[in-house]
Amino acid sequence: MHSIPTRPSVQEEVGPRLPGAIYSNTDGRFEVLALITDPAEAAQLLRRAAARWALIVCDTLRADGEPFAVGSVWTTSDYLVRPARVAYASAA
Repeated sequence: MHSIPTRPSVQEEVGPRLPGAIYSNTDGRFEVLALITDPAEAAQLLRRAAARWALIVCDTLRADGEPFAVGSVWTTSDYLVRPARVAYASAA
């Protein structure tokens, strides 16, 4: 009997790319501004029929870098430059 492989979790696909993290790959160096986990909103941002999540990132190597959405999974080609924020500090 053949078993159906399990689907990676959103957390496995996103990897350490949470808001505040900076990661690098062959496409550039990116700061994660937001993680969108609502499938409908993620699909709309990525202009796809379906998506489970999306990241809003900004290329930190470009002075004119504008935020944009990505939906690529974390791979061994990605490198974490700075970990995500773990807590938000109160401004007061």
